[in-house]
Amino acid sequence: MQRTTERLLLRPPRPYDLAAMFAIYSDPATNVFNPNGPMKELAQAQIFLNAWMRHWQEQGYGWWAVATREAPDEIIGFGGVALMKYLDVERVNLGYRFGVPAWGKGYATELASATLDYAFNEQKLPKVYGLVRPTHQASIRVLEKIGMKRVDVLDDVPGQAPSLVFLANRS
Repeated sequence: MQRTTERLLLRPPRPYDLAAMFAIYSDPATNVFNPNGPMKELAQAQIFLNAWMRHWQEQGYGWWAVATREAPDEIIGFGGVALMKYLDVERVNLGYRFGVPAWGKGYATELASATLDYAFNEQKLPKVYGLVRPTHQASIRVLEKIGMKRVDVLDDVPGQAPSLVFLANRS
């Protein structure tokens, strides 16, 4: 299921996205707020990519590979909605990660807004959650801009402040 926004091209990930995924997910700069840190091995990226492709096959939605409409063959990030465990509870979670050159251009907000539209209006999902580290101000702003509300905290990282839980409901 491919989608376009004003500036972005969104499509399900494909096996040949592995190098772009590893480049983004292994970059320490893109993992400042990730308690697990950057990916160290290509095999880790392969596991994630396989899971994302399987999620699309099984659920009919998932994380997209994101490119600009101007450069459709250059992946700038990944994001969308997918099932994710919040400790013991499985929820539909909105997430994204962009390579550093894509930062500060509003792409995360554009992707997140399109993701909610797709989740609610095409997939008819009743709720979408977002989980963000409490110091990640840029992602907090993105979730707030697209209308998500902070509803809870989740003590998901031992020894650190709880993550913030955001929610959007289909209206």
